[in-house]
Amino acid sequence: MPINIDSPLARRVAAFAFLVAIFGLTFWVLSPFLAALAWAGILAYVTWPLHQRLSRRLPGRDNLAALLMTLGVAATLLLPMIWVLFTLIGDVAVASAFIKRLSVEGLPPLPGGVRAWPGGEWIAAQYQRVQADPLWVRAQIEALGLTDTHRMRAVLGGIGRNVAKFGLAVFALFFLYRHGDSVLAQFRGVAARWLGKAAHGYIQAVGVTVRAVVFGIVLTAMAQGALAGLGYWVAGVAAPVLWGGITALVSLIPFVGPVVWISLSLGLLAQGETQAALGLFLWGALVVSWVDNLIRPLVISGPTKIPFLLVFLGVLGGLNAFGLIGLFLGPVLLAVSVAIWREWLVHARAR
Repeated sequence: MPINIDSPLARRVAAFAFLVAIFGLTFWVLSPFLAALAWAGILAYVTWPLHQRLSRRLPGRDNLAALLMTLGVAATLLLPMIWVLFTLIGDVAVASAFIKRLSVEGLPPLPGGVRAWPGGEWIAAQYQRVQADPLWVRAQIEALGLTDTHRMRAVLGGIGRNVAKFGLAVFALFFLYRHGDSVLAQFRGVAARWLGKAAHGYIQAVGVTVRAVVFGIVLTAMAQGALAGLGYWVAGVAAPVLWGGITALVSLIPFVGPVVWISLSLGLLAQGETQAALGLFLWGALVVSWVDNLIRPLVISGPTKIPFLLVFLGVLGGLNAFGLIGLFLGPVLLAVSVAIWREWLVHARAR
């Protein structure tokens, strides 16, 4: 039976195939930049009230308001990181030399006072077992790549790519500030046409979740900075309040906070303060780092009205699936899924 290409069905199939091809190619073209654009969108959404306040103070000067907001956000994110980088560069050099010495000479003797700690006998036994096998220590250091120049170059290359993505996010942020109202109105219109009245609830769920995640990041970073500062004070680190503030700033980026207390632990170890170095390392690993996994899901689950377990799995699963941007995407996807599920339950009960 011949196919009538002028029939309504054939035209719909052709139109659908054309749209799929166009959207697929568009996604393919933009895929290298989606993470940077997503970060720009998150930053614009979170700081939008500040932008509106600035725009009211500068009526008719939208470009200037967008530029000032973009520069302010970029400086807020970039300057603390540059400051921390230059602050730690000396400690990193000392730690690198010490690690190279460890790979040759093995671990130093464990101070006798460690056995008096809670669980100190177990720590001492594990330390002595590792100390008795210098070849294993050398293998672990080489596996980390801390003495491998090729791997360090690869790390630097990754840092360079992330800097480029940050620059793109800042560039896109300006245009989101400049045309954010128009973009949001278009998005709401398309969502309402596809999803109907439920679109408003889904968009609201996304907004509440993003704000809760940002609030959770800030609160978690403050808690980590306070606990880390306490650990620095007990370990005898100079200027513990300053280093606690640095830890809080760096902890705004997930999984970067441990760089500070690990570097300080290595610095203490290089100075011969083995007991203080070990205590600070254990405090950071067992207390400071775990705050991230407890406070953030608790803070997010409150405003979003999502069970704690789902938020916890959303944060970890999002990070595993999408990288850093998954910190937002994981809870957002779960929030929308829960909103859809609750809407279905309401409709089911109404029947």
